[in-house]
Amino acid sequence: MATFTVDAKPYAYNFPLAATALLVIDMQRDFLLPGGFGEVQGANLTAVQSAIEPTRKLLEACRAAGLAVFHTREGQLPDMSDCPSSKPYRPAVAPGTQYTTGIGDKGKMGRMLIRGEYGHGLVDELRAIPGEVVIDKPGKGAFWQTELHYELKARGITHLIICGVTTECCVTATFREANDRGFECCAVIEATSGYNDKVFKDVSLGILHWSQGLFGFVSHLQPFLDALHPLPGRELSSAVETPPQTPPEWDGSLDMPSLQAAYRSGLSPVNVVEALYAKIEAYEKVNPGAWIYRVPLEGALAMARDLTAKFPDRTALPPLYGVPYTVKDSIDVAGIATTTACPPLSHIATTSAPIHDTVVREGALFIGKANLDQLATGLTGQRSPYGAPSSVFHRSFISGGSSSGSAVLVGARLCSFSLATDTAGSGRVPAAFNGVVGFKPTRGTVPFVGVTPACLSLDCIAVLAATVPDARTVWRVIDAFTPADPYAKRPELRYYARHVNATGPLASTFRFAIPPPSALASCSPPYRRLFSDTVTRLQNLGGRLHPVDWTPFQQASALLYDGSFVLERLASIPDLPGAENSADAAAFLTRHRADLHPVILDIFHAALARGTSAVDAYRDLQARAALTARVRNDVFSPGRALGVDVLVVPTAPTHFTVGEVAAEPVGRNSALGVFTHAGNVLDLCAVACPAGRVRVGELVDGEEGEVPFGVTFLGGSMTDGDVLRIAARFEAMVRAEGVI
Repeated sequence: MATFTVDAKPYAYNFPLAATALLVIDMQRDFLLPGGFGEVQGANLTAVQSAIEPTRKLLEACRAAGLAVFHTREGQLPDMSDCPSSKPYRPAVAPGTQYTTGIGDKGKMGRMLIRGEYGHGLVDELRAIPGEVVIDKPGKGAFWQTELHYELKARGITHLIICGVTTECCVTATFREANDRGFECCAVIEATSGYNDKVFKDVSLGILHWSQGLFGFVSHLQPFLDALHPLPGRELSSAVETPPQTPPEWDGSLDMPSLQAAYRSGLSPVNVVEALYAKIEAYEKVNPGAWIYRVPLEGALAMARDLTAKFPDRTALPPLYGVPYTVKDSIDVAGIATTTACPPLSHIATTSAPIHDTVVREGALFIGKANLDQLATGLTGQRSPYGAPSSVFHRSFISGGSSSGSAVLVGARLCSFSLATDTAGSGRVPAAFNGVVGFKPTRGTVPFVGVTPACLSLDCIAVLAATVPDARTVWRVIDAFTPADPYAKRPELRYYARHVNATGPLASTFRFAIPPPSALASCSPPYRRLFSDTVTRLQNLGGRLHPVDWTPFQQASALLYDGSFVLERLASIPDLPGAENSADAAAFLTRHRADLHPVILDIFHAALARGTSAVDAYRDLQARAALTARVRNDVFSPGRALGVDVLVVPTAPTHFTVGEVAAEPVGRNSALGVFTHAGNVLDLCAVACPAGRVRVGELVDGEEGEVPFGVTFLGGSMTDGDVLRIAARFEAMVRAEGVI
């Protein structure tokens, strides 16, 4: 990770480029322009307006260098329900006050400091561009009652360059809050200002760096401009589209940084679509069965042309501009059939899932729907009437499921990412078997709306991508609270997060646990060897191995299929009359016997035959709650001596061949979930990463070639950013070593 240094007080400020963000505080019309809140309160606008141009220069330099950019805006909800009474009342009743209007009152630019009003917006010179985060804050500090800490950690940010207005109030209040949360901060003198700089500016900034950097650092603008500009490979072009017949240099890579760099240099999404579709046609002859629906070439080209017209400015492209993607065919796309690989349930969606609309809005190019195990039930990829693709590494080995098509299409580099689902490992096992990343965010943080459920109380969206950074980029786009999702996490949970360790030895250390030898005994010999190598690498990376009680994970895993939760899969089938009644469920299975995969049919009949009672279901719900609390309080609790940041497991115990699964479809499917089944039961987040390669001859006598080996990083609920950061460091290590 490239690190830069600038002269600062009390000493030089070092910042790693990839982990640094620019935080621009409250450069709003209400504070900077005539007729706004600041002027109405009697403030002199000269100083604050003088900060606009230095801030613009700093903003442009940070954008060109690829830094994350955050803007804040102070303001209240229209009904002012988030405004403490003291905030407007105290100035109004102060002895000798001259204030006649205040927060919420009508001004020249609308109601003052009220969200949605014209005065609440950023000044034109500093407006946010696509991909930049705007945080609306109700108070002076930017962390109170906002998602700022969550958003920073989600992007792996540990260092902040801070500027804005006013120095004596919101800038220093935010700076101090950031310090308490562990961020390493530096304020930029020329790009901060207030309403009485002569009295307050030097004092306010001086306190920040006083006593050997009590709160952080202070520097001038020019050192940052010198450090950030020019950085090779980040030049921006505002040129119009390059004609398709003369495309700029592009190596064909679909990873997001490569695509973004090519697009900034003038590559057209039309060129990408043309090249990609030629590759898709060729690959279909080699490994068919990954698609259920593909957008016709002309339709994809039309979408690419529309995209270029919508975003003509190459300096302001959204984060997913021109990025080709697919969705698992349990996710609705308006006007296209959603099959869930089960013909009786096929329907034409009239509206799209919110996650689909969101990625399209951020510039992504939809090219089709991916195959899956029927009803999203299975971990093998061998249970679909639309075919069964094999692993992209070897035709004899399964692709994994249920998100089989999604993993194959990303693994074959036929799309940059795929939106899928994960209930029992469906986004992780196929990722491992195709050498890609499978990220399962904390359940309830990404809207599960417009998706055919498998086991609704345990379902979540998964992102399959080529790398951890790419998965993170997609997650930051789709992570959102949606009231329509009955299992959505409350948005207030995003207001609180663990502190960051930005500097010193703790910045590179973490605590991790692994399964006990008794659990790892289920792995094949080469998987055990490669997992041992993983543990060594993690220790070399700064990880400290801690023991963990494996019992709750084992018990939670058993709940999924040995308990009553398997019956929720029948209850989750849309339009199943009386799904809560076993007789009606049995009738559905009988009526559609010809359309259901034989293994799926056997699983459901066996589940019904158990005669599970309501008492059994409640006992399982109680057990799940108890196990979830136990893991949250004992395993992933940072305050406990034996608490860990991540639990690291093999994603699967081995990799079966197509023939092995055909011979024992239920038993081998169950074996694949030994390390994944507990994830959603216990409300964990998870990142599955490639971690090595296995010689096929070690798994099957007489076969040649290699297949991938993968591990999964599991973390506590809402710790996704922490887990992604560790996984990204590990991924960078194994890539540098050339083992993946």
